[in-house]
Parts: sequence; C-alpha cells; structure tokens
Amino acid sequence: MKFSIIIFFISFGFFSCKAQNKKPNIILIFVDDLGYGDLSSFGHPTIKTPHIDQMADEGIRFTQFYVGASICTPSRAALLTGRLPIRSGMSGSKNSGNVLYPRSTGGLPQSEITIAEALKDSDYKTGIIGKWHLGHLPEFLPLQHGFDYYFGIPYSNDMLPPRYKSAPKLPLYENKKIIESDPDQRLLTKRYTNKAINFIEENKDDPFFLYYANNFPHTPLYVSDDFENVSKRGLYGDVVEELDWSVGEILKTLKDFKLEENTLVIFTSDNGPWLKRKKNGGSAGILYEGKGSAFEGGFRVPAIAWWPKTIQANQTSRAIITAMDLYPTFLKLAGADLPENKVLDGQDIYPILTGAKESAGEIVYYYMRDEIYAIRKGPWKAHFITKPSYSKESPLTHNPPLLYNIDQDPSERYEVSKGHKDIIKKIQELYVKHKKGVKPSFSQLDLGY
Repeated sequence: MKFSIIIFFISFGFFSCKAQNKKPNIILIFVDDLGYGDLSSFGHPTIKTPHIDQMADEGIRFTQFYVGASICTPSRAALLTGRLPIRSGMSGSKNSGNVLYPRSTGGLPQSEITIAEALKDSDYKTGIIGKWHLGHLPEFLPLQHGFDYYFGIPYSNDMLPPRYKSAPKLPLYENKKIIESDPDQRLLTKRYTNKAINFIEENKDDPFFLYYANNFPHTPLYVSDDFENVSKRGLYGDVVEELDWSVGEILKTLKDFKLEENTLVIFTSDNGPWLKRKKNGGSAGILYEGKGSAFEGGFRVPAIAWWPKTIQANQTSRAIITAMDLYPTFLKLAGADLPENKVLDGQDIYPILTGAKESAGEIVYYYMRDEIYAIRKGPWKAHFITKPSYSKESPLTHNPPLLYNIDQDPSERYEVSKGHKDIIKKIQELYVKHKKGVKPSFSQLDLGY
C-alpha cells in the first residue's frame, strides 16, 4: 500500500512538473487597417471595445508599437519573418505596386523561415485563420510556409481575380482547397471566430501557434446582423465592435479550457487607418496621417499583450517595440533556435513583457517600398522623404532631413532641425550604415504586376 502511494505521488509530481514546463501557446491577432485611435483603451470616444480593453487591463498596453511597413503585404512579411521586407523581396519597388494583387505571380520566398515554420520544428501545432496576402499561388500559400491548418482569404477582401471563366470572385480556402467562391463577408468574423475556437480545442493538449489575421476593418466593411447599427461610429464602429467580440470569445475559450496561464496573446494591427476611405476608414488619434505613409499614423499601431500570471496586469509600456521583435520573442519562449544565416531585425522583448526591462531598441526604419523615408532614434525622427498617403503629389526629398521630437510632438507638427545639427548628423550616419548593411532581395511584388 505504501509503495502504491509513493508511486502515485512520484507520478503526480512528474506530470505536474511536465505541465508546468509545457511550452506556452501563442496567439497572434493581427487585424487589418485598424488605426492607433480606434480602440476605447487607446482613446476612441464612441467605439466600445470592452474585451480588448480587458486584455489591456489584465496585461500590457504598448503606446509605441511599430509595424514593418505601413501597408498590408510588406507588413505581414516583416511580422512573420522578423525581417525588414526589403530583405525578403516583399517591399516592392518603383516598378511595382506596394502589395501583392490577384494578378501577381510572386510571393514570400521559400528561403524565408516564418514563425510557423520555426515553431513547427519545436513541436508546435500551427494554424492561420483569415487573411494571408503573401502570395496566392499554390507554392506560396500558408501550408507551404509552416502552417498545419489554413482557413481564410489569400489577399484583401476588396481584391478580385482576373475575370477568367474558372476564377472565383473571392476565394475562401480551407487548407489547399477553395471551398467557396465569394463567401458572405457579413459572416466572416463569426466563421473565423468559430474556426479559431475549434483550432484551440483540437490542439489544447499540445503547444500551438494560432495566427488570427481578420480581414477587417479593411474596406469594404461588412458586419453580421448581431452587430449592425450597434456603434455610434457607424458601420466602421460596428465592424470594430464585432472584432472585439471575436477577441472576447477567444479569451473565453482559453479560460474555459484553463489555458490562459500558459498562453501569450498579442493583439495589434497591420498598419494605420485607410484615411482615403473617410468615414469607412479609421483614425490614428493624435498621430499624423495613416496607411501608406511614413508618418506616425501609418506605422504606429495599437498593441496589447496578455498572459495572466506572467505579464503583470494594468501596465502601460512606452518602450519602442516593432512587430519584428515578436519573432525572436516567440522562438525563445518555444525553445526554438533562431534561423542561421538570416539577419533578423527584431529582438527578444520578453523582459519588457515581464517588467524586467523598461526599454528595448530605440531605432525604427520607415521604408516605403525599397526606400527609407524616415528613421527614428530614441525621441528623434528624421524624414528624408515625405509624401502624404495616396497623394498624387511627387515625394519630396529633404536634405538636410526634417526633424521632429516624437516624444514631445507625436503629431509631427513642429519641425525642429534648427539647433539640432548634431542629432541630424547622427541619424544621417545611421542611415548610411544601415544602407550598407542591407542586401535587398529581388522584388516579388514586381512579378505579374
């Protein structure tokens, strides 16, 4: 009897230890065209986002989080590879558009190693729900880049393939197959949410990585009947509030399966608001400009990290963070090796998440296609080239560059280059050094454009 009791406690201790040492699950929620000012926790006065706000209350809110580009395709490439998109050929050039289109024949090269591929090598189950936008041809789809499961649309929800007889209007994929042509977009968020919940349930006993990239609030805007006319902000607000519900359902699922203390959830956006869409586009709040520009409103987006018992509740971080920092952070958490012979542009921010450090990197490169438009170093931002988003005006080159103190002037209203020649010189030197260290890859966005 005593022997049996001893065996029981040894076994219990073994399995308890194993459970405690289990690799953390990772959920990355990456919405489309949500602006810095579009969440109530980031200051919007009429859009209600209680579930995302609860994430912030129970976790950490980043007020200086930057994506790798201010438009869809290169931003997603930077996120998933941890590299500036110019390194992977996903930045575009003067000869191409700035994103992939249904007529494009390029995509994320197989030589790139995505988060999903790296985590899969560490025994993670990997899934993507929603928008891909890194190549729609078979050799570029998610299952070719480390994902075990895929449910979603291969590009933006306003894009239609060339009018071949056999081409669907808007293809909805499940894994390698198109399962629907022109799905009802009013139901997309609910369908995505159900698929995300199913993925969590099916993989709850294994470490998993879920990349949930909802197509909204990119236009055209669609919302289910349950969320129609619920927001004072109109249809755009309705869409954002349904996204908030979706996030709430995912967090609830984690709690129902008692996974919340072993799951890191990141919520952010691929770029700033599409101002060209006016009331159907979002808001960058205090920041200037939006999607398609190198101003703060294009690159700086809302971001929240949630991980109960690991991330202390109700934190606000002013650390300068980039989406490319997530790559090395996730791999370290998973015990995965960083890719060899690949230059990464991010760094591990786990110490920021846990409060062990207050700052990370101080440098942000603002690329538009294959050109550096601006560089931020600490509080200072120098604009070498400026152009308002989607303006027909030609870009303006500035020599010396325009200078702004972003800590004091996040709206980029007050140019202060006079009296700061030393700062300008340091950033110009940084520009030259960076350019020498970057080897551009052939632009995949040129193919088929």
